[in-house]
Amino acid sequence: MAEPLAATRLTEPTRAEPPAPTPDEQAAERTLRWGAANNLLCARLDGMGDVLMTTPALRALKQAQLERKITLLTSRAGAAAATLVPEIDAIIVYDAPWMKASPPSRSSAPDEAMIGTLRRLRFEGAVIFTVYSQNPLPAAMLCYLADIPLRLAHCRENPYQLLTDWVREPEPQQRVRHEVVRQLELVAAIGCRAGSQRLGFSVLPGAMRRVLELIGDAAGGGHEGPLVVVHPGASTASRRYPAEQFAKAVRLLAEQTACRIVLTGSAEEAALADGICSDVQRGAVSLAGQLNVAELGALIALAKLLIVNNTGPAHIAAAVGTPVVDLYALTNPQHTPWQVPNRILFHDVACGFCYQSVCPQGHHDCLRRVTPEAVCQAARELLDEPVDRSQPAHRTASPLAQPAPPGTAG
Repeated sequence: MAEPLAATRLTEPTRAEPPAPTPDEQAAERTLRWGAANNLLCARLDGMGDVLMTTPALRALKQAQLERKITLLTSRAGAAAATLVPEIDAIIVYDAPWMKASPPSRSSAPDEAMIGTLRRLRFEGAVIFTVYSQNPLPAAMLCYLADIPLRLAHCRENPYQLLTDWVREPEPQQRVRHEVVRQLELVAAIGCRAGSQRLGFSVLPGAMRRVLELIGDAAGGGHEGPLVVVHPGASTASRRYPAEQFAKAVRLLAEQTACRIVLTGSAEEAALADGICSDVQRGAVSLAGQLNVAELGALIALAKLLIVNNTGPAHIAAAVGTPVVDLYALTNPQHTPWQVPNRILFHDVACGFCYQSVCPQGHHDCLRRVTPEAVCQAARELLDEPVDRSQPAHRTASPLAQPAPPGTAG
């Protein structure tokens, strides 16, 4: 009887796995995908200053593809500034329910309508800009449901399908960046870099004419000293220098210089501005509640100096090249004046970088212990310095550029 044949194991030839793409190859692939996207949605749902600090990144997106259209999805406050940013082609106002400043919504109908609007506009990519303490995933979900195929953001946790391009969030545990640098580094991840990092803001001729009329009427033709704009308000209590100290600082400046002083603010801040004017008595007028954002920008562009809390007008000044005395509450270190001559005034405190809207300790020492004399001295120093507004100031390390403790936005 014949021996049985030995079983023979048949095996497929071994196939080598293709090598994983290198980081450089991955970056090139991202740049290629995003380079083909000419209709971009950029989400920046915060306030005026946040929109302005994002303008260098918007410029980088625009310069990477000159045919590119940029639509900004923003808040009502952000839209007021966005109309004056040349890199923005269209604006969509959205009261996002996950943003603190949005009014309460009674149903999801506005959000469902927004998804439909974004879908109809057929965006090819969405770039979601946030501060480090904001979660980008609600905006990413909005864009995902609107069928926007490319979606980019900083994110702390794995977003899985909600973002096609995920830049890991390093702040604040690993490092802290200026807000402008943060957004520039986000768009650099898809190969977009700006030729100029100056903030974008257009001064409109009509706004300038009205401002010249207003300050001419207020001065009565009898005061020709350098113009100093003082903006004593801010949207949150933690970032407001005490009113009585602001008044004393302005009074000292009026006594020691020949400057013209114009107070600005919202209609709700008119009483604050009027009180400072009445305390100063000489050479100060208030335009609080009388200016829109375009006119405020024109006034700041005319000024030799802006004295301000850490709030939106500080970033308008940076955009138009006006030096800034910034009364900088130690709520966060990322929003100091960008590429403009400045003096940043604060008192160092152990509870600094609290990221809160109201001082959690109740003493407000980071601002309260800045003396009016120090404010006046800083203003006089900047008034004496020559300024070339055609070039951004050389940026040096901010005294606030240090690691911040973990916290949540207040």
